[in-house]
Amino acid sequence: MTVSTMTLSPTTKTVVGLGAVAEPDILRRASSPDYRWWLAHVMPAAACSRPVRLRVEADWGGGEVERVTDDMPDGLLYVACKNRRASVCPACAETYRADTYQLVKAGLVGGKGVPETVTEHPCFFVTLTAPAFGAVHTRVVSNGQVKPCRPRRYAPLCPHGRSTECRVRHRDDDSCVGEPICGDCYDYEAQAVWNFHAGELWRRTTITLNRYLKAAAKDRGVQVRLSYAKVAEYQRRGVVHFHALIRLDGLDPNDPDTIVAPDPSITPELLSSLIDTAATVTRFTTAPHPRRRTGWTLTWGKQRDIRPVHLNASDHDDRGALTTTAVAAYLAKYATKATEEAGHVSRRLTQLDANMHAERDNHQSRQLVACWRLGQRPFYYTSKQQRTDWAEGWGKLQKWAHMLGFGGHFSTKSRRYSTTLTALRAVRKAFQRGEHPEEALPADTDRDGEQSAVTLNWIFDGIGWLTIGDAALANNAAAKARERKRVAREETEENLGL
Repeated sequence: MTVSTMTLSPTTKTVVGLGAVAEPDILRRASSPDYRWWLAHVMPAAACSRPVRLRVEADWGGGEVERVTDDMPDGLLYVACKNRRASVCPACAETYRADTYQLVKAGLVGGKGVPETVTEHPCFFVTLTAPAFGAVHTRVVSNGQVKPCRPRRYAPLCPHGRSTECRVRHRDDDSCVGEPICGDCYDYEAQAVWNFHAGELWRRTTITLNRYLKAAAKDRGVQVRLSYAKVAEYQRRGVVHFHALIRLDGLDPNDPDTIVAPDPSITPELLSSLIDTAATVTRFTTAPHPRRRTGWTLTWGKQRDIRPVHLNASDHDDRGALTTTAVAAYLAKYATKATEEAGHVSRRLTQLDANMHAERDNHQSRQLVACWRLGQRPFYYTSKQQRTDWAEGWGKLQKWAHMLGFGGHFSTKSRRYSTTLTALRAVRKAFQRGEHPEEALPADTDRDGEQSAVTLNWIFDGIGWLTIGDAALANNAAAKARERKRVAREETEENLGL
């Protein structure tokens, strides 16, 4: 029986990354006798920009402690950071994107435990957006032509004396796209609150949709259920909106975990109507806040898109790649994004950061400051219960201020939509060990713990490579490995005539 614990005791070592020439470090490492051993040791995390360095101690009981990593290169264990954000670690984000793509694709065309008959199930690609919090600059493209941003024949002035029109034809890379026409008219607090509760609004929408669907199925004497995969995306204005694949499945009372075809009496047109109705009627009022005692009433925006996804056997080629739609790739791409689209870097804010942004007068800083101020505990909240309630509620806005208030998961799915990321990672680990996934043994075969007991202590040593040279060598080895795999795959496809 194995018990693992994690001890956070970072050292004061200086950790450096890429971005400078490090010939001495490279030569010293490459010329060492154990270079091959070191390279094989770090290979699982070689592509990572900021791997986690760990030390491992095994406590066998009776005071016997073994430092497992002392005999390893550098006396450390390197683990990939597994960060999903491409701006933080491109390599780990690409792995996450590929896993998400496989997860979404399996729910569309089958595979990985999902029957191929799901291609015949009604399925919709749904986009739900936030309401308007003020007029913003936009890039409007119609029939391939870029139109003026906000043309008005008689453009009134806003209460702050600014014109409410914009006749500029914005470029795609125009920095003012997404920024408000008048920053003083824009409701930054309402935007922060909406982002903060966006996940709850989605949850209530799915509850409403399931109630409508259950009533429609009951009238027809059938049993059905919904499965979905969803990702969150930031718009240029800094507001979260959701893209979701919603699939209709049948329900077998004798085997609820089985994915079966739905009864044809629940037509795609009916399902589309129910989705639109649920998005229209779902609304709720937040808890009271010192700045608004009645709370904020939250709804979805008027701009929503509900498109049917038609996938049959002819919609994907023999290699399983989707050819007539890029839905899976589209969702997977946004699973690795954060606030970069809105011009932010995803890093936790401190009081010093908030003070610095408060001195700036731009759209990005105003969004951050609005989240920080809404999450500031009132000075008259003095009791322990008041402090606890605030920390578990509105106080989290400060925690997620760097995400413009959104603290939910960027990629989620219902239980029976398809496989899980955990299952995909387990298969990859088994493959890396040279095992067939179905033959891979559990890490601890002595489940009852009758033979021995060992406690593994994972001690955090730091983040990043020890030297710039190590980072360059590891990243280069990983790049070469990826290139070899790509060439081998292309040669195999060419030989098979694919």
